[in-house]
Amino acid sequence: MKSLLLISLLLADALSFVVPRAGQEVDYSGFKALRLKLSEQSEDIEAQIEELAAHVLNPGRSELLDVVVAPENVDAVTALAAESTVITEDVGAAFKEETLATKDEVSVAAVPSETWFTAYHPYADHITFLRDLQSGFTSQSEIITTGTSVQGRTLTGIHIWGSGGKGSKPAVLFHGTVHAREWISTMTVEYMAWQLLTKYSTNSTVKAMVDKFDFYIIPIVNPDGFVYSQTTDRLWRKNRQTVSGNSCVGRDINRNWPYKWEVTGGASTNPCSETYKGQAAGDSPENKGLVAHVNSLRDSKGLTLYIDFHSYGQYILWPYGYNCNVVVDNDAQHRSLATRAASAIRAVSGTRYTIGPACSTLYATTGDSTDYTDAVGQSTYSYTYELRDTGNYGFTLPASQIQPTIRETWEGVVSMVRDA
Repeated sequence: MKSLLLISLLLADALSFVVPRAGQEVDYSGFKALRLKLSEQSEDIEAQIEELAAHVLNPGRSELLDVVVAPENVDAVTALAAESTVITEDVGAAFKEETLATKDEVSVAAVPSETWFTAYHPYADHITFLRDLQSGFTSQSEIITTGTSVQGRTLTGIHIWGSGGKGSKPAVLFHGTVHAREWISTMTVEYMAWQLLTKYSTNSTVKAMVDKFDFYIIPIVNPDGFVYSQTTDRLWRKNRQTVSGNSCVGRDINRNWPYKWEVTGGASTNPCSETYKGQAAGDSPENKGLVAHVNSLRDSKGLTLYIDFHSYGQYILWPYGYNCNVVVDNDAQHRSLATRAASAIRAVSGTRYTIGPACSTLYATTGDSTDYTDAVGQSTYSYTYELRDTGNYGFTLPASQIQPTIRETWEGVVSMVRDA
């Protein structure tokens, strides 16, 4: 297996006003990352900021906005805010400081070592990682596919089982990298698969987990966007689906699920927005495949636990996103599992997570994965993890933080699986 580029991704969730020329990578030299406190919650002010900013990193938040701004727009943006703080002085310089890993040749089909989790990697290497991992444990795992992307890439994952054989237990489902630049989510989801397979024969806790559930793990559910973030615009969030009659590209796959998609206030109808919901519920090909997979798990042995891994903010959230006044039937049980998971994470390295229902704890979202997996997929528990950090690095989380992040998150996930 090959380990190529070590790339520490940067910041972003935003409007698509930074448009590269064909074949040319976006240059963020001199761009600043700012945290803005608004004097009032005004849609007009927020709209003006979005027009001026290259990217809004945390769309949906209104009291504090993290934005990336071109040098010529910094004064205009800060004038609209009550307070502004510089998070990153020069976004382009931060990219240039990222270290490139030397090409490390490893024997093909060897089970990947834990050193994989010390660097960020190109898309093709992630597919090789999954196949190499599965090839070492052919009696209790298989490569699975859950549809294709706009550009024809297969959504590739791994299915892991224990005693009782393939497909004999209720499902646990993990998704990663629905938002292209959230590279730490890719590494975290892959670590779940690596731990479950490599520790099954030696760790009683892992064995109990794998014998209790069938695990379905898909580290990159937005492959086109992920590749684009590596080759052209590191701040890219959405998929790469075009909109007829519009020059803006991409749907937010996590605003496209066909449950409460039509509700207003939790996504955008503007194709240029990073939270663009699409023209119809479930109209992204990636979402079609994910929906079909969730439904098939529901109709088989059932879905017990779903986790959608994102960054950043350090949150554990559960349904609902579409309405802050509606709570899931087993809200108390969701809170109990999340409380124990947050404690398990904190016990590893002191990292603190905020927990709560998605809408009231963070912001409104419509057509999102956890609402769908709960209400339609009938998952007993559905969560979003927003991984490290709280904004100091944001999407530029250094490679040195990969292992601390995946290890603490693993303990949180173990806690949830044990108690589910």
